[in-house]
Amino acid sequence: MLMDPKLIGFLSRALSHEMRAVQQYLAQSVLCDMWGLTEDAGKLRNESGEELEHVERLIRHMLGLGLVPNGTQLPPVRAGRTLREMLAADWQMERDAIRIYTEASRYSARIRNNAACQLFTDLLHEEQKHLELLQEWIMALDQKEVTDG
Repeated sequence: MLMDPKLIGFLSRALSHEMRAVQQYLAQSVLCDMWGLTEDAGKLRNESGEELEHVERLIRHMLGLGLVPNGTQLPPVRAGRTLREMLAADWQMERDAIRIYTEASRYSARIRNNAACQLFTDLLHEEQKHLELLQEWIMALDQKEVTDG
């Protein structure tokens, strides 16, 4: 079976994005630990683990298709100088994931690749949940700053 080059491109972009997310969340977790923000460090570490699960699912799908997983060069981590800056960078990163998965799931549906469509749709819903959690975290942080302010 011939693989659709555009679908392969979506899989590669998704893999690179998820690897970037693992790296970013883990680096931010370590920074929070260094700053004494242990609860926030734990949350970021958990996010890194969830993104690593996404990496595994993408790799499993690619290997099942006979593709060699190839995460491209990762951009530098956007660590931020404060927790607020980190969360803003993460929010944007999750928005990027939602855009990728929305395009990929629509394309997969259009070419009738049900397995890829299901994978991308599942990942899309999970990233939307991540975005909601980040938004709540940012709002809670903003509220804390107002009351502590």
